[in-house]
Amino acid sequence: MPNPYEVWGGTMHNTDRNTLLSLGNKYRIYILFVAVFAFMSLFAPKFFNPFNLTTIMRSFCMNACVAIGFTIVLICGQLDLSIGTIITFAGVVGLGLKEQFGYWGSVPVAVVCGALIGLINGLLVAKGKISSFIVTLGTMTILQGAIYQFTGGNSVSLSSEDAFAVSDFLSKQLFPLITPRVLITLFLAVMGEIFLKKTRVGRNFYLVGGNKNSAWLAGINTDNYTIFAFVLSGTMAALGGVLFAMESSAATLKLGEQSLMYVLSATIIGGTSTAGGKGGIMKSVIAILTLEMLYTGIILFGLGNEVKIFIAGLILALVVLYEAFAQYRHEKTIGRKPSLMKGAGTKA
Repeated sequence: MPNPYEVWGGTMHNTDRNTLLSLGNKYRIYILFVAVFAFMSLFAPKFFNPFNLTTIMRSFCMNACVAIGFTIVLICGQLDLSIGTIITFAGVVGLGLKEQFGYWGSVPVAVVCGALIGLINGLLVAKGKISSFIVTLGTMTILQGAIYQFTGGNSVSLSSEDAFAVSDFLSKQLFPLITPRVLITLFLAVMGEIFLKKTRVGRNFYLVGGNKNSAWLAGINTDNYTIFAFVLSGTMAALGGVLFAMESSAATLKLGEQSLMYVLSATIIGGTSTAGGKGGIMKSVIAILTLEMLYTGIILFGLGNEVKIFIAGLILALVVLYEAFAQYRHEKTIGRKPSLMKGAGTKA
């Protein structure tokens, strides 16, 4: 018979290891954030200075805003591929209608357009029972055509005095590293996190994504939550796009071209599960900031855009592989109790 102390010691060793792995997984984005910041501060030329750090904070705002809604969709177990084109569409609409209605009219129209696009996506997914991948891929294609029809294939830019005044205000430094657009983004992220974690409606998103049947049995209208998630995603994508366009007084036809992979990578790196039921808005936002620091550092090292794309893809691939491995381990241990496993394999 094996020595009981050896069995117990082996169990404790495995338990400690699993606990460390669990903690590492739970706080991985904070660990990665500190590691990237420390490395770039020490080795990247001119990284750690107020101007560069302020630029990074301004650059991360658009995708951080988009990640708020996208994270909720992913928590629901769905996918929104249309966020990039919604960003561009809202940007060109917000600037394109400004001369006729002013920002007080054009910005709400742009944001409402994003919400309506999200509503259509949600209805087709929830009520039409069509895969969110197919629905949002179709929406993305249709919006690309609508953008070219609206703009005639040209970028939209403004040169009026009031447009520049708004641009200067949004980019004005209020506190170290903080501009009004950064402040708006952080406020929205904090409010989104509180809504998701501290309200009954927010917590229900996790139940819908984690187990739809259990959510239905608990009396939750899963279709309404799915629709609401897509509306939030469309709204936040539109808001991120139009705020960026207002600060730069211009909206190109490629404004949101890289945002989909950027935001998708960040939300997964931040711990949001592609299977649904797990994730957090603040972790996604911190992941966006971490990637922005990483990409800025790559540029400061004098490396090309192809290196940036390669590293982004490599990080995403590694995280996806890790998620698949974690899911595999979870499925293997479902139903097991540590107290029953201590004596596994022992013989009388």
